[in-house]
Amino acid sequence: MTNQKIQIQQILRDNKNWGNFMQVKLYNTLTKTKEEFKPIDNKEVKIYTCGPTVYSYAHIGNFRAYIFMDNIRRVLKYNGYDLKHVMNITDVGHLESDADEGEDKMEKAARKENKNPYEIAKYYESMFFRDIERLNIEKPETIARATEHIPEMIEYVQKLIDNGYAYETSRGIYFDISKLDKYPVLSNRNIDDQIAGARVEVDKEKRNPYDFAIWIKAPENHIMKWESPWGLSYPGWHLECSTMGRRFLGEEFDIHTGGVDHIPTHHENEIAQSKGATGKIPAHVWMHCEYLQVDGGKMSKSLGNTYTISQLQEKGISPLAFKLFCFTAHYRNKLNFTFEGAYGAQKALERLYDSYVKNVNGADDVEEDVIKEYEEKFLSYINDDMNMPGAMSVVWDIARNTKKSAKFANLLLKFDEVLGLDMKNAEKYLVKFKQNDSEELPAEIKKLVEERKNARAEKNWAKSDEIRDKIISLGYSIKDTKDGIIVKKEN
Repeated sequence: MTNQKIQIQQILRDNKNWGNFMQVKLYNTLTKTKEEFKPIDNKEVKIYTCGPTVYSYAHIGNFRAYIFMDNIRRVLKYNGYDLKHVMNITDVGHLESDADEGEDKMEKAARKENKNPYEIAKYYESMFFRDIERLNIEKPETIARATEHIPEMIEYVQKLIDNGYAYETSRGIYFDISKLDKYPVLSNRNIDDQIAGARVEVDKEKRNPYDFAIWIKAPENHIMKWESPWGLSYPGWHLECSTMGRRFLGEEFDIHTGGVDHIPTHHENEIAQSKGATGKIPAHVWMHCEYLQVDGGKMSKSLGNTYTISQLQEKGISPLAFKLFCFTAHYRNKLNFTFEGAYGAQKALERLYDSYVKNVNGADDVEEDVIKEYEEKFLSYINDDMNMPGAMSVVWDIARNTKKSAKFANLLLKFDEVLGLDMKNAEKYLVKFKQNDSEELPAEIKKLVEERKNARAEKNWAKSDEIRDKIISLGYSIKDTKDGIIVKKEN
């Protein structure tokens, strides 16, 4: 640990010195305000993150949320905090609709692939963590799988029944939202208006249309089911997070993270359950990452416009270039993914690595005041609700500086504790990128690329498009970027 971090931790652990420290500010969805972050325990920050449902490959929209999770971890650690971070793995209980309708996603995937749901979960979980490693995302200290916490979930359900917040029907155990002092608390939904006009499944056994399932009685052919006081059953999606959050972090903890899609249902219901079981809202700060769009529209499997990390790699876009691309927008703003933007991020990453390598071998003659100014600017941005675009503006100021200095290289390494771009291995990546770029193209393709360049120079756009179509028909992708033309063989 650096001397600076030791000093920061000492400040954090001494309440008398709060005013001397650049305080972290975070936007809290619960209060709709940006607040000074004050952990429950100054020695350790407790975080819960909603993890993946492991029924399929995670796509880049999912990974924007986990890059956001990584930023939170790294910013807090950069400020000297220790972390106790839990992320769940949903390997049972997530129905097709978040509102307790449809088939369990694990069972559906198992039937589609003709495999056991446990095999499905094991495989896609391993693929998720493979991509997490590719993106250099820090793994939370505790990984909690739903199927490994069934007894604790049964106990939680019984607690809700005993406290008068849940009731049994022929389909399962439901949470009674009418028992709460307020519902919802995170979103701005008007529940009465929604109940009056929404398309809600008719279930005459429900006391209220928006009561939700916490424990579901399994049909005879359902594979994933467990013995319980209510027969062979399986947990609801919302239940697992409340149960595992309480088990590993206690009834109250510091931060709960997820995507904005979790706000209206999953996180509302987590809060409802926790209030029913303990009388408390579990997290003090609720943080949510906005959607990643594709070409200005919604990303979804049904629209066929989702991409995996592997698919980006096949197109010459490295995982860390996608991570850098995510830093171009604040986490609370929508981010529009285009391949043009992703290729631009790839070239930008190469420039950043190149600058770092050149600085490593530079002189050591930069004034300490200059270094300190950069440090303070960077810290002010990351501590202002994780303003990564602002933080990157400082990084690019250093990278573009005509003076090359080992002090700048060390500073970039220090900032990379937050960025997570694996700057220390920049030279290795540059060699790899160069190898990829220098893949030999057939003479026919080279000739067509050159002819297209000439057509564009002559502003003969019709001929340019004709040649482009010819190149694509021969099995190659071609992209025009501000850094030149990228031609690659499609797999």
